[in-house]
Amino acid sequence: MNEAAFKPAAGANALLTADDVRAAARRIAGAVVRTPTFHSKTLSKITGAEIYVKFENHQFTAAYKERGALNALLQLTEEQREHGVIAASAGNHAQGLSYHGTRLGIPVTIVMPRTTPVVKVMQTEAVGGTVVLEGESFDEALTHARKLQIELGLTFVPPFDDPYVAAGQGTVALEMLEDVPDLEILAIPVGGGGLASGMGVIARDLNPDIQLIGVEAELYPSMFNLLKGATRPVGGDTLAEGIAVFEPGKMTSVVLGELLDEFLLVSEHQIEGALALLLQIEKTVVEGAGAAGLAAVLAYPDHFKGRKVGIVLSGGNIDTRLLANVLLRDLARSGRLARLRLVLQDRPGSLMRVSQVFYRYNVNIVEIVHQRVFTHLPAKGLVTEIECEARDSEQLNALVEALRAEGFEVSQMELN
Repeated sequence: MNEAAFKPAAGANALLTADDVRAAARRIAGAVVRTPTFHSKTLSKITGAEIYVKFENHQFTAAYKERGALNALLQLTEEQREHGVIAASAGNHAQGLSYHGTRLGIPVTIVMPRTTPVVKVMQTEAVGGTVVLEGESFDEALTHARKLQIELGLTFVPPFDDPYVAAGQGTVALEMLEDVPDLEILAIPVGGGGLASGMGVIARDLNPDIQLIGVEAELYPSMFNLLKGATRPVGGDTLAEGIAVFEPGKMTSVVLGELLDEFLLVSEHQIEGALALLLQIEKTVVEGAGAAGLAAVLAYPDHFKGRKVGIVLSGGNIDTRLLANVLLRDLARSGRLARLRLVLQDRPGSLMRVSQVFYRYNVNIVEIVHQRVFTHLPAKGLVTEIECEARDSEQLNALVEALRAEGFEVSQMELN
């Protein structure tokens, strides 16, 4: 990458220490799942690196955020516990804080934008949180949360930019390195920076030679811009919404400025591919942010080849319809699913001739759509779109060539 090197930072050790992470581990022990770290033979073969996967999507709320939320809750005074806590979040922080707050008898209020999907509101309420919908954006929800904090005397618990929260998140790396002490690289998703700073501090303490690589979505390079002095645009509709942050943490950016060895950006296409691969190979569901580490390993193989690499499946909260869409798009990119557009004559037998070619090449027809009116063709012409399922791209290409040999005009609709 051409951007400048990381800006120097000072004072990170005073903000967050390895002992903070160890203390957090003692506090939260037994109250969160000690998730497994498994070696993946298949992903290792695919990537050329030795891949070790930490399954944080196995937490009760399906995300690592529980760790930091619980550690922060356990620091509260009795008076703070009685009054309760508040946060602005439409994601995993809301559920983690609500679940553990309710378990500890601490009232939890979560302010979410009005645009938050109903399923996320319901999930947060299901684990005990009181949801307040306010504003059209996260920033507006945050402003309202700060207002309620003062009016009601609540304690605000940030999602990432807090030493107690970051220390709790760091217990992920503490467990990983207990299970696999000789890990050489950690590829860590970065949004606000809480997970990466906590993991980085303890990992560097346990193994001074370990390489720490931050991974951010290409559409939201906010921490990348800050640390590298870059000016990439920030914003867009990303699959990795868990790390889609406009403003990175002030504390976490200082810590990461000293810790990270490299920062990599991954595209939406790469995140989708990694997510689909994890489902196919590891039989595990992750959200977009949870697939970012593997996406980086696949996108930048030279950084990881031949090394022992730890990746964190940071969360598994993904809408089922979105997951289905991602998987179908992956099938299309691999050539196993396609939509072909054929120009036919509008007369008996035309479609039968087409279907015979599909039968001959053993390609399954999923859907057929005829369009007779809204075309630029003569009145006796029609456009037929056929969605089909093939074994692989070679079989699909052979089918297309055979259709053209039969005299049909064929084009394939491409994904971006």
